[in-house]
Amino acid sequence: MRGYLVLVVAGMSLGGWLAAQESGDSVNRKAEKLLQEAAEWAHQHKYASAIDALKKADKQEGGHCEACANEIVQYGLKIGDFKDADAGAQQLIADAKDAEYAAPAHRLRATVQLRQGLSRNKPGDYAVADREYQADLAVSPDDADALFYDGMALAHLNQDDTARDRFQRFLAVAPRDSVIRLRAQRYLRDPDLARARMAPAFTITALNGEQVSLDGLAGKIVLIDFWATWCGPCREALPHIQQIAQRFSGEPLVILSVSVDKDDAAWRAFVEKNRMTWLQVRDGAMGPLSQAFGVNAIPHTFTIDADGVLQDEHIGDGSIDGKLKKLCARARELEDALPSRSAGS
Repeated sequence: MRGYLVLVVAGMSLGGWLAAQESGDSVNRKAEKLLQEAAEWAHQHKYASAIDALKKADKQEGGHCEACANEIVQYGLKIGDFKDADAGAQQLIADAKDAEYAAPAHRLRATVQLRQGLSRNKPGDYAVADREYQADLAVSPDDADALFYDGMALAHLNQDDTARDRFQRFLAVAPRDSVIRLRAQRYLRDPDLARARMAPAFTITALNGEQVSLDGLAGKIVLIDFWATWCGPCREALPHIQQIAQRFSGEPLVILSVSVDKDDAAWRAFVEKNRMTWLQVRDGAMGPLSQAFGVNAIPHTFTIDADGVLQDEHIGDGSIDGKLKKLCARARELEDALPSRSAGS
């Protein structure tokens, strides 16, 4: 599963660079051709090949192609190529004309380092991320994303008091509808959660019109099932999901089926025909939820505990009933303990 960090790309986009090149008097045709090649690779989701083309284009531009560096960071994060992504971010920092221009590039490098830290859990990555977030916050002290994710980096460095300060500041400046607002409140109360393998925060509108927030489901077990109407193994696994929905009716379990169908009408008709009465949402091909969870094969399920921590992940029709039973029992224990904890507070 990929991290859920917000990727803020600083500077010029690939399209903007090409437009500038085409309108200019001097055009580096080799670099332009390589950038177009990179765009074609990216369109095919072959991001490693896109990065190779971008690196060649950047070399043609003397190592100062802003669009190349931006795209290298973006694609590097998509495939976990942190080395190239970090090099691209450092290039943007080095080429920045002043501190204000460099601030988003520092935030970009911080994102790379934090994502790398989450993938291999090395304190050095979190330390660099914290330093880069601080460089951004020195220019933009109310940068909500930087405050939240610096809090995460600091929590992983076991600097809980400073981490709490960041989450508190985030809550003071973040929009009321921020998808990570509830997550920040939970981290503020319990920094241990910021160190856990939390499932990506999200808010979606289900087929029945219900607004569903993962952090709003705290206290419940959440089973997320990625599938599609055209997927044979998904159709074969459907009876198992239906059995889970029936067996765990009345338990603290929420099932969310996420379709990656492009055809909205076909999806709606399938859901109605097969009486899929639990929460349904269509994410589309390579939609935001699929990307956040790193889904590249279906059926793909994620089991999330009452604290929002990812407990299980299966590709295919996995045997998850036993795990769900244990997690539901634990969720009931936690729910039963709430009155006594409140009385003692």
